Amino acid sequence: MLKIAATKLSQIICTRISHDLIGNIGAVSNAVELLEEGDMDFMDDIKSILQVSSEVLSSRLKFFRMAYGLDNSNISNQDMIKEVSEKYLKSIGNQKDYPVKLNMSLQNADSYGRMSMLGIMVMSDIIIKGGEITVSAVDKLKIRLVSPNALSSERKMNILSINQGTLPENLAQYAPMICLQTIAEEKGKNIQFRETEGLELIIE
Repeated sequence: MLKIAATKLSQIICTRISHDLIGNIGAVSNAVELLEEGDMDFMDDIKSILQVSSEVLSSRLKFFRMAYGLDNSNISNQDMIKEVSEKYLKSIGNQKDYPVKLNMSLQNADSYGRMSMLGIMVMSDIIIKGGEITVSAVDKLKIRLVSPNALSSERKMNILSINQGTLPENLAQYAPMICLQTIAEEKGKNIQFRETEGLELIIE
């Protein structure tokens, strides 16, 4: 079982969130600098950078707010969870050539809403080139990842190790799994991973 102090957990989460936002924040800053220089030759590029980066930042911030933030009504709303999660998944990787599809039937969102979002993030971190994530919850939460391409063996190994109580060196990279494990333990739930055609995460 994981035993991480609240302060340490908050540091891990904040570092991961910062890492996932900083690239697009930098892109926005660069675009603003070009805009201030007033060179009209770069206007189309500036508009494109600002549009893409703002969409990514908005999608990720909404997702992080629900997955890591204080409880609110949205975290029990299946439609909202699916919408925010789909937009988050579109903000990562190469969605044109290697899309990540989400299927969701979250009948027990009151119990599993936040854990489903963290689980989606855990699974998406393992994906290299596209895949499909299926989420279902009634008496238990099941999140299944299937990809036509190889998954990251290192990240998968580290996630499985965290579930056994062993922490990897780069803690911030695995903030979703560490947070998910902490919440599951607080609720008296067990997390299991099963490798079949893909990878399945089960919480009950």
